[in-house]
Amino acid sequence: MALNHHEVMTTDFSTLGTAAAAWDAMAAAFETLGTTYEKKVQSTTTSGAWLGRAQQVAAPHFAVTRNEYQGAQIQARAVAALLREAETLFTELRGKVEEAVAEAVAAGMKVSDAGIASFDFSRADRATASAARHDPDLPEVERSWTRRLQQTVDAFEEADRGVKLALVDAVTDANFRDGTFGGFNGSKPYPSLKEAVKAENMPKDPAAVGAWWRSLDPVTRGILLEERREELLKAGILSPAYEWEQADPGAGPFGVEEPTAHDAYLLAMAESLMAGGDFVGHTAASRNLAHFLGGTGKPLTLDVDQALSDDGALRDAVAQDIAEHQQRWKREALEAFEKSGGAAVSIPVEARGSGTFQDRNWFLAVGSHQRVVSGNVSVAPDAQGQPRITMEYQVNIYDRYNWDAGKATPIGPTTITDADMARLHTVGLAQEFDMRGTSSLRQHDLGDAGKPSVPPGEPGRDGTRQDPSRGQEENR
Repeated sequence: MALNHHEVMTTDFSTLGTAAAAWDAMAAAFETLGTTYEKKVQSTTTSGAWLGRAQQVAAPHFAVTRNEYQGAQIQARAVAALLREAETLFTELRGKVEEAVAEAVAAGMKVSDAGIASFDFSRADRATASAARHDPDLPEVERSWTRRLQQTVDAFEEADRGVKLALVDAVTDANFRDGTFGGFNGSKPYPSLKEAVKAENMPKDPAAVGAWWRSLDPVTRGILLEERREELLKAGILSPAYEWEQADPGAGPFGVEEPTAHDAYLLAMAESLMAGGDFVGHTAASRNLAHFLGGTGKPLTLDVDQALSDDGALRDAVAQDIAEHQQRWKREALEAFEKSGGAAVSIPVEARGSGTFQDRNWFLAVGSHQRVVSGNVSVAPDAQGQPRITMEYQVNIYDRYNWDAGKATPIGPTTITDADMARLHTVGLAQEFDMRGTSSLRQHDLGDAGKPSVPPGEPGRDGTRQDPSRGQEENR
Protein backbone atom coordinates (compact mmCIF):
# COMPACT_ATOMS: atom_id res chain seq x y z
CA MET A 1 0.00 0.00 0.00
CA ALA A 2 1.36 3.40 -0.99
CA LEU A 3 2.53 5.85 1.64
CA ASN A 4 0.45 8.97 2.10
CA HIS A 5 1.16 12.52 3.18
CA HIS A 6 -0.21 12.01 6.69
CA GLU A 7 2.01 8.98 7.38
CA VAL A 8 5.11 10.82 6.22
CA MET A 9 4.35 13.82 8.42
CA THR A 10 3.39 11.96 11.61
CA THR A 11 5.56 8.83 11.83
CA ASP A 12 8.07 8.79 14.70
CA PHE A 13 11.41 7.97 13.10
CA SER A 14 13.28 7.92 16.41
CA THR A 15 12.13 4.32 16.87
CA LEU A 16 14.57 3.40 14.11
CA GLY A 17 17.45 4.67 16.23
CA THR A 18 16.13 2.70 19.20
CA ALA A 19 15.97 -0.44 17.08
CA ALA A 20 19.49 0.20 15.79
CA ALA A 21 20.80 0.28 19.36
CA ALA A 22 19.14 -3.08 20.00
CA TRP A 23 20.79 -4.57 16.91
CA ASP A 24 24.18 -3.25 18.04
CA ALA A 25 23.62 -4.90 21.42
CA MET A 26 22.75 -8.11 19.61
CA ALA A 27 25.98 -7.89 17.59
CA ALA A 28 27.97 -7.51 20.82
CA ALA A 29 26.20 -10.54 22.29
CA PHE A 30 27.00 -12.61 19.19
CA GLU A 31 30.63 -11.51 19.48
CA THR A 32 30.75 -12.73 23.08
CA LEU A 33 29.08 -16.02 22.18
CA GLY A 34 31.41 -16.51 19.23
CA THR A 35 34.48 -16.00 21.40
CA THR A 36 33.12 -18.38 24.03
CA TYR A 37 32.29 -20.99 21.39
CA GLU A 38 35.76 -20.70 19.86
CA LYS A 39 37.50 -21.11 23.23
CA LYS A 40 35.23 -23.71 24.82
CA VAL A 41 33.95 -25.78 21.89
CA GLN A 42 35.83 -25.31 18.63
CA SER A 43 39.19 -25.44 20.39
CA THR A 44 38.58 -29.10 21.23
CA THR A 45 39.07 -29.89 17.54
CA THR A 46 42.08 -27.61 17.02
CA SER A 47 44.17 -27.96 20.20
CA GLY A 48 45.56 -31.40 19.29
CA ALA A 49 44.16 -33.04 22.42
CA TRP A 50 41.38 -34.72 20.46
CA LEU A 51 42.46 -36.80 17.48
CA GLY A 52 40.88 -39.45 15.36
CA ARG A 53 37.96 -40.03 13.07
CA ALA A 54 35.39 -38.22 15.22
CA GLN A 55 37.61 -35.14 15.47
CA GLN A 56 38.05 -35.08 11.70
CA VAL A 57 34.29 -35.19 11.20
CA ALA A 58 33.53 -32.61 13.90
CA ALA A 59 36.18 -30.01 13.01
CA PRO A 60 34.62 -28.65 9.78
CA HIS A 61 31.16 -28.51 11.38
CA PHE A 62 32.49 -26.61 14.37
CA ALA A 63 34.26 -24.20 11.99
CA VAL A 64 30.99 -23.56 10.16
CA THR A 65 29.27 -22.75 13.45
CA ARG A 66 32.08 -20.36 14.43
CA ASN A 67 31.77 -18.63 11.07
CA GLU A 68 28.03 -18.29 11.63
CA TYR A 69 28.67 -16.42 14.87
CA GLN A 70 30.96 -14.11 12.89
CA GLY A 71 28.34 -13.73 10.17
CA ALA A 72 25.70 -12.94 12.79
CA GLN A 73 27.81 -10.06 14.12
CA ILE A 74 28.32 -8.64 10.62
CA GLN A 75 24.63 -8.98 9.80
CA ALA A 76 23.48 -7.37 13.05
CA ARG A 77 25.84 -4.42 12.66
CA ALA A 78 24.79 -4.00 9.02
CA VAL A 79 21.12 -3.85 10.05
CA ALA A 80 21.95 -1.36 12.82
CA ALA A 81 23.81 0.87 10.38
CA LEU A 82 20.94 0.70 7.88
CA LEU A 83 18.39 1.65 10.53
CA ARG A 84 20.43 4.65 11.67
CA GLU A 85 20.89 5.84 8.11
CA ALA A 86 17.18 5.28 7.48
CA GLU A 87 16.32 7.56 10.41
CA THR A 88 18.58 10.27 9.01
CA LEU A 89 17.34 9.81 5.45
CA PHE A 90 13.65 9.79 6.36
CA THR A 91 14.08 12.88 8.53
CA GLU A 92 15.80 14.65 5.64
CA LEU A 93 13.06 13.65 3.18
CA ARG A 94 10.30 14.71 5.57
CA GLY A 95 12.06 18.06 5.65
CA LYS A 96 11.61 18.23 1.87
CA VAL A 97 7.88 17.57 2.30
CA GLU A 98 7.67 20.28 4.96
CA GLU A 99 9.47 22.71 2.63
CA ALA A 100 6.95 21.98 -0.13
CA VAL A 101 4.07 22.54 2.30
CA ALA A 102 5.58 25.85 3.41
CA GLU A 103 5.95 26.97 -0.21
CA ALA A 104 2.33 26.06 -0.93
CA VAL A 105 1.11 27.95 2.14
CA ALA A 106 3.21 30.98 1.16
CA ALA A 107 1.49 30.88 -2.23
CA GLY A 108 -1.93 31.11 -0.56
CA MET A 109 -2.76 27.41 -0.33
CA LYS A 110 -3.75 25.22 2.57
CA VAL A 111 -2.75 21.56 2.69
CA SER A 112 -4.96 18.78 4.02
CA ASP A 113 -3.74 15.70 5.91
CA ALA A 114 -4.09 13.84 2.61
CA GLY A 115 -1.66 16.23 0.93
CA ILE A 116 -4.30 18.00 -1.17
CA ALA A 117 -3.63 21.68 -1.84
CA SER A 118 -6.50 24.14 -2.12
CA PHE A 119 -6.77 27.91 -1.99
CA ASP A 120 -7.07 29.13 1.60
CA PHE A 121 -9.93 31.61 1.44
CA SER A 122 -9.79 32.07 5.23
CA ARG A 123 -6.45 33.88 4.95
CA ALA A 124 -7.30 35.97 1.89
CA ASP A 125 -8.79 39.44 1.96
CA ARG A 126 -12.13 40.02 0.29
CA ALA A 127 -10.70 41.23 -3.03
CA THR A 128 -8.20 38.40 -3.30
CA ALA A 129 -10.82 35.80 -2.38
CA SER A 130 -13.24 37.20 -4.97
CA ALA A 131 -10.56 37.17 -7.67
CA ALA A 132 -9.66 33.59 -6.80
CA ARG A 133 -13.31 32.44 -7.00
CA HIS A 134 -13.59 33.88 -10.51
CA ASP A 135 -10.17 32.68 -11.70
CA PRO A 136 -10.71 29.86 -14.24
CA ASP A 137 -7.10 28.74 -13.72
CA LEU A 138 -7.45 28.22 -9.96
CA PRO A 139 -8.26 24.47 -10.17
CA GLU A 140 -5.13 23.85 -12.23
CA VAL A 141 -3.03 25.94 -9.83
CA GLU A 142 -4.34 23.86 -6.93
CA ARG A 143 -3.62 20.63 -8.83
CA SER A 144 -0.09 21.79 -9.63
CA TRP A 145 0.63 22.36 -5.95
CA THR A 146 -0.88 18.97 -5.10
CA ARG A 147 1.39 17.35 -7.69
CA ARG A 148 4.38 19.18 -6.22
CA LEU A 149 3.53 17.85 -2.76
CA GLN A 150 2.96 14.35 -4.12
CA GLN A 151 6.39 14.36 -5.75
CA THR A 152 8.02 14.82 -2.35
CA VAL A 153 5.93 11.98 -0.93
CA ASP A 154 6.83 9.80 -3.92
CA ALA A 155 10.53 10.47 -3.26
CA PHE A 156 9.98 9.38 0.33
CA GLU A 157 8.18 6.22 -0.79
CA GLU A 158 11.00 5.36 -3.19
CA ALA A 159 13.48 5.69 -0.32
CA ASP A 160 11.22 3.61 1.93
CA ARG A 161 11.11 0.88 -0.70
CA GLY A 162 14.88 1.02 -1.04
CA VAL A 163 15.33 0.72 2.73
CA LYS A 164 13.10 -2.35 2.78
CA LEU A 165 15.07 -3.99 -0.02
CA ALA A 166 18.37 -3.07 1.64
CA LEU A 167 17.23 -4.65 4.90
CA VAL A 168 16.14 -7.81 3.10
CA ASP A 169 19.49 -7.91 1.32
CA ALA A 170 21.36 -7.41 4.60
CA VAL A 171 19.75 -10.49 6.20
CA THR A 172 19.83 -12.77 3.15
CA ASP A 173 22.61 -15.36 3.09
CA ALA A 174 24.22 -15.02 -0.33
CA ASN A 175 27.10 -17.44 0.27
CA PHE A 176 25.99 -20.96 -0.62
CA ARG A 177 29.48 -22.36 -0.07
CA ASP A 178 29.83 -21.56 3.64
CA GLY A 179 28.31 -24.81 4.88
CA THR A 180 24.86 -23.39 5.59
CA PHE A 181 21.69 -22.72 3.65
CA GLY A 182 19.75 -19.67 4.77
CA GLY A 183 22.24 -18.79 7.49
CA PHE A 184 23.51 -15.40 8.56
CA ASN A 185 24.77 -12.97 5.95
CA GLY A 186 28.47 -12.43 6.56
CA SER A 187 29.09 -10.47 3.37
CA LYS A 188 29.92 -6.79 3.42
CA PRO A 189 26.91 -4.50 2.90
CA TYR A 190 26.57 -1.54 0.56
CA PRO A 191 28.73 1.45 1.56
CA SER A 192 25.68 3.39 2.74
CA LEU A 193 21.92 3.28 2.82
CA LYS A 194 21.72 5.89 0.08
CA GLU A 195 23.83 3.58 -2.08
CA ALA A 196 21.56 0.65 -1.25
CA VAL A 197 18.50 2.70 -2.20
CA LYS A 198 20.11 3.82 -5.46
CA ALA A 199 21.19 0.25 -6.22
CA GLU A 200 17.62 -1.00 -5.92
CA ASN A 201 16.16 1.75 -8.11
CA MET A 202 17.67 1.32 -11.55
CA PRO A 203 15.84 3.66 -13.98
CA LYS A 204 13.22 2.12 -16.24
CA ASP A 205 14.25 4.51 -19.03
CA PRO A 206 17.16 2.86 -20.89
CA ALA A 207 18.58 6.29 -21.72
CA ALA A 208 19.05 7.01 -18.00
CA VAL A 209 20.74 3.72 -17.04
CA GLY A 210 24.27 4.80 -17.94
CA ALA A 211 24.12 7.96 -15.82
CA TRP A 212 22.63 5.98 -12.91
CA TRP A 213 25.47 3.46 -13.14
CA ARG A 214 28.14 6.15 -13.17
CA SER A 215 26.59 7.78 -10.08
CA LEU A 216 27.10 4.67 -7.91
CA ASP A 217 29.94 3.97 -5.51
CA PRO A 218 32.67 1.58 -6.81
CA VAL A 219 31.77 -0.98 -4.12
CA THR A 220 28.08 -0.77 -5.04
CA ARG A 221 28.93 -1.42 -8.67
CA GLY A 222 31.09 -4.38 -7.61
CA ILE A 223 28.23 -5.90 -5.61
CA LEU A 224 25.73 -5.37 -8.42
CA LEU A 225 28.03 -6.90 -11.05
CA GLU A 226 28.46 -9.97 -8.88
CA GLU A 227 24.73 -10.34 -8.31
CA ARG A 228 23.09 -9.02 -11.50
CA ARG A 229 25.79 -8.78 -14.18
CA GLU A 230 23.83 -10.08 -17.18
CA GLU A 231 20.74 -8.04 -16.33
CA LEU A 232 22.80 -4.88 -15.95
CA LEU A 233 24.76 -5.36 -19.16
CA LYS A 234 21.52 -5.90 -21.06
CA ALA A 235 20.04 -2.78 -19.44
CA GLY A 236 22.89 -0.64 -20.81
CA ILE A 237 25.30 0.15 -17.97
CA LEU A 238 28.13 0.44 -20.50
CA SER A 239 26.39 3.25 -22.39
CA PRO A 240 28.85 6.16 -22.71
CA ALA A 241 28.43 9.58 -21.15
CA TYR A 242 29.48 11.02 -24.52
CA GLU A 243 26.63 12.59 -26.46
CA TRP A 244 27.37 12.75 -30.15
CA GLU A 245 26.32 15.83 -32.11
CA GLN A 246 26.36 16.44 -35.83
CA ALA A 247 29.59 18.25 -36.71
CA ASP A 248 28.19 20.31 -39.61
CA PRO A 249 24.82 21.09 -41.20
CA GLY A 250 25.50 18.84 -44.19
CA ALA A 251 23.32 19.73 -47.14
CA GLY A 252 21.07 21.88 -44.98
CA PRO A 253 17.25 21.81 -44.93
CA PHE A 254 15.50 18.83 -46.51
CA GLY A 255 13.14 19.12 -49.48
CA VAL A 256 13.17 22.90 -49.78
CA GLU A 257 13.35 22.95 -53.59
CA GLU A 258 11.31 21.29 -56.31
CA PRO A 259 13.19 18.53 -58.19
CA THR A 260 14.04 19.09 -61.85
CA ALA A 261 14.60 16.68 -64.72
CA HIS A 262 18.32 16.87 -64.00
CA ASP A 263 17.64 15.84 -60.41
CA ALA A 264 15.77 12.77 -61.69
CA TYR A 265 18.89 11.95 -63.72
CA LEU A 266 21.04 12.34 -60.59
CA LEU A 267 18.71 9.96 -58.74
CA ALA A 268 19.11 7.37 -61.49
CA MET A 269 22.89 7.80 -61.28
CA ALA A 270 22.78 7.29 -57.51
CA GLU A 271 20.76 4.11 -57.97
CA SER A 272 23.34 2.82 -60.42
CA LEU A 273 26.01 3.73 -57.88
CA MET A 274 24.17 1.59 -55.36
CA ALA A 275 23.97 -1.32 -57.78
CA GLY A 276 27.67 -0.94 -58.53
CA GLY A 277 28.41 -1.25 -54.82
CA ASP A 278 26.49 -4.51 -54.67
CA PHE A 279 28.34 -5.77 -57.74
CA VAL A 280 31.82 -5.23 -56.27
CA GLY A 281 30.89 -6.48 -52.79
CA HIS A 282 30.64 -3.13 -51.03
CA THR A 283 27.43 -4.14 -49.30
CA ALA A 284 27.77 -1.77 -46.32
CA ALA A 285 28.24 1.17 -48.69
CA SER A 286 25.27 0.22 -50.88
CA ARG A 287 23.15 -0.48 -47.80
CA ASN A 288 23.75 3.00 -46.39
CA LEU A 289 23.22 4.60 -49.79
CA ALA A 290 19.94 2.72 -50.13
CA HIS A 291 18.83 4.13 -46.78
CA PHE A 292 19.77 7.63 -47.98
CA LEU A 293 17.78 7.18 -51.18
CA GLY A 294 14.84 5.80 -49.18
CA GLY A 295 14.38 9.34 -47.89
CA THR A 296 13.10 8.53 -44.39
CA GLY A 297 15.90 10.32 -42.54
CA LYS A 298 15.61 7.77 -39.74
CA PRO A 299 18.79 6.83 -37.84
CA LEU A 300 20.56 3.70 -39.07
CA THR A 301 22.26 1.17 -36.82
CA LEU A 302 25.83 0.40 -37.85
CA ASP A 303 27.12 -3.16 -37.55
CA VAL A 304 30.21 -2.33 -35.49
CA ASP A 305 31.15 -5.99 -35.04
CA GLN A 306 31.26 -6.35 -38.83
CA ALA A 307 33.31 -3.17 -39.12
CA LEU A 308 35.80 -4.43 -36.53
CA SER A 309 36.00 -7.72 -38.39
CA ASP A 310 36.61 -6.06 -41.76
CA ASP A 311 38.87 -3.15 -40.81
CA GLY A 312 42.13 -3.99 -39.03
CA ALA A 313 43.01 -0.30 -38.81
CA LEU A 314 39.87 0.29 -36.76
CA ARG A 315 40.87 -2.50 -34.37
CA ASP A 316 44.33 -0.93 -34.02
CA ALA A 317 42.79 2.49 -33.35
CA VAL A 318 40.53 1.08 -30.62
CA ALA A 319 43.50 -0.72 -29.07
CA GLN A 320 45.40 2.57 -29.03
CA ASP A 321 42.42 4.35 -27.44
CA ILE A 322 42.55 1.84 -24.58
CA ALA A 323 46.35 1.82 -24.32
CA GLU A 324 46.48 5.60 -23.82
CA HIS A 325 44.30 5.36 -20.70
CA GLN A 326 44.74 1.88 -19.26
CA GLN A 327 47.45 2.73 -16.73
CA ARG A 328 45.33 5.55 -15.25
CA TRP A 329 42.25 3.32 -15.21
CA LYS A 330 44.23 0.56 -13.52
CA ARG A 331 45.57 2.96 -10.90
CA GLU A 332 42.13 4.40 -10.11
CA ALA A 333 40.56 0.94 -9.85
CA LEU A 334 43.31 -0.31 -7.52
CA GLU A 335 42.91 2.80 -5.34
CA ALA A 336 39.17 2.08 -5.06
CA PHE A 337 39.94 -1.56 -4.22
CA GLU A 338 42.36 -0.55 -1.47
CA LYS A 339 39.90 2.01 -0.08
CA SER A 340 37.17 -0.67 0.03
CA GLY A 341 39.31 -2.88 2.24
CA GLY A 342 39.62 -5.55 -0.42
CA ALA A 343 35.99 -5.72 -1.56
CA ALA A 344 35.20 -6.09 -5.24
CA VAL A 345 34.93 -2.72 -7.00
CA SER A 346 34.18 -1.44 -10.48
CA ILE A 347 34.74 1.96 -12.09
CA PRO A 348 33.22 3.18 -15.37
CA VAL A 349 35.74 4.21 -18.01
CA GLU A 350 35.54 5.97 -21.35
CA ALA A 351 37.97 6.84 -24.14
CA ARG A 352 37.08 8.96 -27.16
CA GLY A 353 38.67 9.04 -30.57
CA SER A 354 38.04 9.78 -34.21
CA GLY A 355 39.32 8.47 -37.48
CA THR A 356 38.61 7.33 -41.01
CA PHE A 357 37.85 3.79 -42.09
CA GLN A 358 40.61 2.20 -44.14
CA ASP A 359 38.56 -0.72 -45.44
CA ARG A 360 37.16 0.44 -48.79
CA ASN A 361 33.65 -0.82 -48.12
CA TRP A 362 33.43 0.95 -44.75
CA PHE A 363 35.16 4.06 -46.06
CA LEU A 364 32.40 4.41 -48.64
CA ALA A 365 29.70 3.48 -46.12
CA VAL A 366 30.77 5.84 -43.33
CA GLY A 367 34.06 7.58 -44.08
CA SER A 368 35.24 9.50 -41.03
CA HIS A 369 33.68 8.75 -37.66
CA GLN A 370 33.64 9.52 -33.96
CA ARG A 371 34.17 6.55 -31.65
CA VAL A 372 33.94 5.92 -27.93
CA VAL A 373 35.23 2.97 -25.97
CA SER A 374 32.99 2.65 -22.90
CA GLY A 375 33.15 0.03 -20.19
CA ASN A 376 34.05 -0.97 -16.66
CA VAL A 377 37.38 -1.71 -15.04
CA SER A 378 36.76 -4.11 -12.17
CA VAL A 379 38.99 -5.38 -9.38
CA ALA A 380 38.14 -8.46 -7.33
CA PRO A 381 40.26 -10.49 -4.93
CA ASP A 382 41.59 -13.80 -6.23
CA ALA A 383 41.85 -16.97 -4.12
CA GLN A 384 44.87 -15.48 -2.32
CA GLY A 385 43.19 -12.12 -1.78
CA GLN A 386 45.32 -10.42 -4.42
CA PRO A 387 43.66 -7.96 -6.84
CA ARG A 388 42.60 -9.32 -10.22
CA ILE A 389 41.97 -6.49 -12.72
CA THR A 390 39.73 -6.92 -15.75
CA MET A 391 38.06 -4.63 -18.24
CA GLU A 392 34.78 -5.16 -20.08
CA TYR A 393 33.99 -2.71 -22.84
CA GLN A 394 32.08 -1.96 -26.01
CA VAL A 395 32.98 0.13 -29.04
CA ASN A 396 30.51 2.85 -30.06
CA ILE A 397 30.71 4.53 -33.48
CA TYR A 398 28.86 7.67 -34.64
CA ASP A 399 28.59 9.66 -37.85
CA ARG A 400 26.21 11.61 -40.06
CA TYR A 401 25.54 10.29 -43.54
CA ASN A 402 26.00 13.43 -45.61
CA TRP A 403 28.07 14.69 -48.49
CA ASP A 404 31.04 17.07 -48.59
CA ALA A 405 31.19 19.65 -51.36
CA GLY A 406 34.19 19.39 -53.67
CA LYS A 407 34.47 15.59 -53.47
CA ALA A 408 33.58 12.77 -55.82
CA THR A 409 33.04 9.11 -55.00
CA PRO A 410 33.62 6.27 -57.48
CA ILE A 411 31.99 2.93 -56.73
CA GLY A 412 32.46 0.31 -59.40
CA PRO A 413 32.12 1.85 -62.85
CA THR A 414 30.14 4.89 -61.66
CA THR A 415 31.34 8.23 -60.27
CA ILE A 416 29.12 10.94 -58.84
CA THR A 417 30.06 14.14 -57.03
CA ASP A 418 29.14 14.82 -53.42
CA ALA A 419 27.46 18.06 -54.52
CA ASP A 420 25.13 15.99 -56.73
CA MET A 421 24.22 13.72 -53.81
CA ALA A 422 23.64 16.71 -51.51
CA ARG A 423 21.33 18.11 -54.17
CA LEU A 424 19.09 15.04 -53.85
CA HIS A 425 18.62 15.88 -50.15
CA THR A 426 17.79 19.51 -50.95
CA VAL A 427 15.06 18.58 -53.44
CA GLY A 428 13.59 15.81 -51.26
CA LEU A 429 14.59 12.79 -53.37
CA ALA A 430 16.89 11.46 -50.62
CA GLN A 431 17.58 12.39 -47.02
CA GLU A 432 20.65 12.52 -44.80
CA PHE A 433 20.55 10.56 -41.54
CA ASP A 434 22.46 9.75 -38.37
CA MET A 435 24.43 6.52 -38.04
CA ARG A 436 25.48 4.91 -34.80
CA GLY A 437 26.24 1.44 -33.57
CA THR A 438 27.63 -0.52 -30.66
CA SER A 439 29.79 -3.62 -30.68
CA SER A 440 29.19 -6.73 -28.64
CA LEU A 441 30.98 -7.04 -25.29
CA ARG A 442 34.77 -7.37 -25.28
CA GLN A 443 37.21 -8.09 -22.48
CA HIS A 444 40.76 -7.06 -21.68
CA ASP A 445 43.04 -8.25 -18.87
CA LEU A 446 44.50 -5.13 -17.29
CA GLY A 447 46.90 -7.26 -15.29
CA ASP A 448 48.87 -7.47 -18.53
CA ALA A 449 50.80 -4.21 -18.94
CA GLY A 450 51.08 -4.59 -22.71
CA LYS A 451 49.05 -2.93 -25.43
CA PRO A 452 45.60 -4.50 -25.69
CA SER A 453 44.63 -6.68 -28.60
CA VAL A 454 41.14 -5.96 -29.89
CA PRO A 455 39.63 -9.16 -31.30
CA PRO A 456 37.71 -9.02 -34.59
CA GLY A 457 34.74 -10.67 -32.93
CA GLU A 458 31.80 -12.19 -34.72
CA PRO A 459 31.09 -10.36 -37.99
CA GLY A 460 27.35 -10.94 -37.68
CA ARG A 461 25.02 -12.08 -40.39
CA ASP A 462 25.75 -11.31 -44.02
CA GLY A 463 23.61 -8.36 -44.95
CA THR A 464 22.83 -6.53 -48.16
CA ARG A 465 21.35 -3.12 -48.76
CA GLN A 466 17.94 -4.80 -48.22
CA ASP A 467 18.94 -5.75 -44.66
CA PRO A 468 18.99 -2.39 -42.84
CA SER A 469 18.61 -3.80 -39.33
CA ARG A 470 21.51 -6.22 -39.32
CA GLY A 471 23.58 -4.03 -36.99
CA GLN A 472 21.06 -4.33 -34.19
CA GLU A 473 22.04 -6.63 -31.31
CA GLU A 474 19.19 -9.09 -31.81
CA ASN A 475 20.03 -9.50 -35.49
CA ARG A 476 23.73 -10.26 -35.25
